[in-house]
Amino acid sequence: MDLPDLPLLTLLAGGALVAGWIDAVVGGGGLVLIPLLLIAFPQAAPAVALGTNKLTAVWGTATAAVLYLRRVRVDRRLLAIGVPIAGVAAVGGALAASAVSSDVMRPFVIVVMVCVGVFVTLRPQFGATQESTTPVSRPRFVVALCVLAVIGFYDGVFGPGTGMFLIITLTALLHQSYLQSSAMAKVANSATNLGALAVFATQGHVLWLLGVILAVANVVGSVLGSRLVLGRGTAIVRYALLVVVVVMAVKLSYDQFS
Repeated sequence: MDLPDLPLLTLLAGGALVAGWIDAVVGGGGLVLIPLLLIAFPQAAPAVALGTNKLTAVWGTATAAVLYLRRVRVDRRLLAIGVPIAGVAAVGGALAASAVSSDVMRPFVIVVMVCVGVFVTLRPQFGATQESTTPVSRPRFVVALCVLAVIGFYDGVFGPGTGMFLIITLTALLHQSYLQSSAMAKVANSATNLGALAVFATQGHVLWLLGVILAVANVVGSVLGSRLVLGRGTAIVRYALLVVVVVMAVKLSYDQFS
């Protein structure tokens, strides 16, 4: 499939940059780029937009992961064990995606997002703790592995809100700051993006040249977003979470009932 003309390519690159910024701050950049890809290629299967978005996003998310890990302490055991589990689970989710209806997933995700928004609003100190240096206990470590597997599978099947769900659940489970959870979320999300990308690639649902071009813009946005979060700390993550919850809930509700 040929590249779009220059004005449309510029629009897609701008969308990729914004998506990279959003993903680096809290997650949810696919809400920007996927609709643009669907508009740019109306005759292509929706899986092409999803696969090309994964190719674009994996570079920006991986860049954010590297920048976060340089500044933020995370549990190295989760990095070594949990992240590969999340990636493998995403492969399984992507393979199962055709058997799971989006119409079934959306209502569940909308309800969860609203609950997350209410919880974060009513608990302003949640995630605002200082960086935790306490090792994760064995029971919490096992539960964290299960959480990473479940969310990884979800990212492969459906996807919206993966970064946000990782941040919230890891913060609650491990009693750590938003910043630490964001660092782990970026690494795990890189693995889930890569796992899902592998499936889309084998199915021929990736526009490689376009994805590489958009990846450059995505990385730029990721660097800008990462620097903002690392400079401003947990407060900016909390506000971004609330904004993303509202936007995603509205967007998914529109998709469900339109």
